Amino acid sequence: MVKQKSHSGAKKRIKKTGSGKFRMEKAAKRHLLANKSHRQKKLGGKKIVVNPSNVRSLQQMFIK
Repeated sequence: MVKQKSHSGAKKRIKKTGSGKFRMEKAAKRHLLANKSHRQKKLGGKKIVVNPSNVRSLQQMFIK
């Protein structure tokens, strides 16, 4: 049987914390910033903890 591999796109975008939670950066912070409000730009760059409802699918992507 072939080895299971981690999802390479997820490896680049999502990090696993020491306690086992997943952290990712919010979207919409790369370009077209002149059209976005100050609040949207301020909150857009933060790293957030992934919603618990998505954790199971992320665990399947991070097979090791």
